Amino acid sequence: MEQWVNGINSWVWSPVLVYLCLAVGLYFSLKTRFMQVRHFGEMVRQMFRGRSSDAGVSSFQALTIALSGRVGTGNIAGVATAIAFGGPGAVFWMWMVAFLGAATAYIESTLGQIYKVKQRGLYRGGPAYYIEAGLGWRTYAIVFAVSTVFACGLLLPGVQTNSIAAAMENAFGVAPAVTGTLIVILLGLIVFGGVRRIAQVTQIVVPFMALGYVLAASVVILLNIEKLPGVISLILSSALGFEAGFGAMIGLAIQWGVKRGVYSNEAGQGSGPHAAAAAEVSHPAAQGLVQAFSVYIDTLFVCSATAFMILIAGTYNVSGPDGAPVFTGLAGIAVGTGYTQAAMESVLPGFGSIFVAVALFFFAFTTVLAYYYIAETNLAYLTRNAHSDTLVFLLRVALIASALYGCVRTSELAWGLGDIGVGIMAWLNIVAILVLRKPAMLALKDYEDQKQAGRLQPQFDPRPLGIDNADLWVKRAERLRRGEVD
Repeated sequence: MEQWVNGINSWVWSPVLVYLCLAVGLYFSLKTRFMQVRHFGEMVRQMFRGRSSDAGVSSFQALTIALSGRVGTGNIAGVATAIAFGGPGAVFWMWMVAFLGAATAYIESTLGQIYKVKQRGLYRGGPAYYIEAGLGWRTYAIVFAVSTVFACGLLLPGVQTNSIAAAMENAFGVAPAVTGTLIVILLGLIVFGGVRRIAQVTQIVVPFMALGYVLAASVVILLNIEKLPGVISLILSSALGFEAGFGAMIGLAIQWGVKRGVYSNEAGQGSGPHAAAAAEVSHPAAQGLVQAFSVYIDTLFVCSATAFMILIAGTYNVSGPDGAPVFTGLAGIAVGTGYTQAAMESVLPGFGSIFVAVALFFFAFTTVLAYYYIAETNLAYLTRNAHSDTLVFLLRVALIASALYGCVRTSELAWGLGDIGVGIMAWLNIVAILVLRKPAMLALKDYEDQKQAGRLQPQFDPRPLGIDNADLWVKRAERLRRGEVD
């Protein structure tokens, strides 16, 4: 089966998709005049504005739902995998796809807000919704929704739980089946509680887990601060082909850096717009800015912390294009979480491996919650005119079963299936946002114009901008005109 999965992966993640992710990020960065730099301060301010309502969550809750999907096993095991197969230079390309991808995240998340709808009393939105409403491509939207239910409901959860099981076995000697049972119980308690319970859990867990992990990694880095300049130099020289040992791997560095970068920060994948659409905000661009900042948090902060730890400690192995060893710093350890655990353990013996296992548990567990939310949103799109309680129940059962299976299958198979899911979503979504970019660009200009005019909280009315089918926002603008919106 692994050979079959690898064959599909080589097609889905061809060099075309790798360079397309970079090119699209550069294109949107230029079109928005590098909004990810110009509006950095506004991104931070908007995180803590807005409040939840009966229909939607707050900006911060939407951010944490998105971060729960972004900050996961990709930040620990994924970084290790990128270094193992792409060399230290892969880290640079993870940074690059994050910096450029912040503009992509703004575009897709703003579109998610513009074309959101209210279903059964809750805001819903995402690529399937904006593909149909903005482009009129109903069949294409259905293909995306079905692919996403399949990817997030069946393919991706196993990647997260596989890494949890491996970390728990390394740190505590717990059998994968036991870890899987615990995960099943916890998942059931939360996902059967619905979207609001997911938001309540992630807004508490995600900020603390990310901050705690970065602080712990910072301790490792600070205790070896004299090595940091050399590590940064190694990353840059390897990425640009100047380093003797890793310079010949520049193609693999780009491929694995972009591949793992997109898996981790999800810019362009189409997952972020689902959480963005759930937010209760006064202007779509406001949440687009918040979601753009989440890409920074994921890759530039958390992934960088992992990469610096591993490279400073030298706890990694690198294989060349032919599979031959290029660097061996941790013989006998499989690619993945073990690299990060060994790096932390080298500085904090007796504690490091346990800390990484616990951190990974929370990282990966909340990511599975985010996958469920995304899958349920797309199921809601597919069944919006029908009673879907039975299908929602079956989705929950399928996701929990996939999570359990992920604990006991090989890591190669788990990552292979996950990469297929991410790749299919990215292909479908990138094509859509390239065609449907104009409304997001108009929203950004409208937001900037209102801010420059001194309006502290810009309001959105799609009609003067020529944006059609944003019915929820038209109704809100009418209520605002009548003085019925706070």
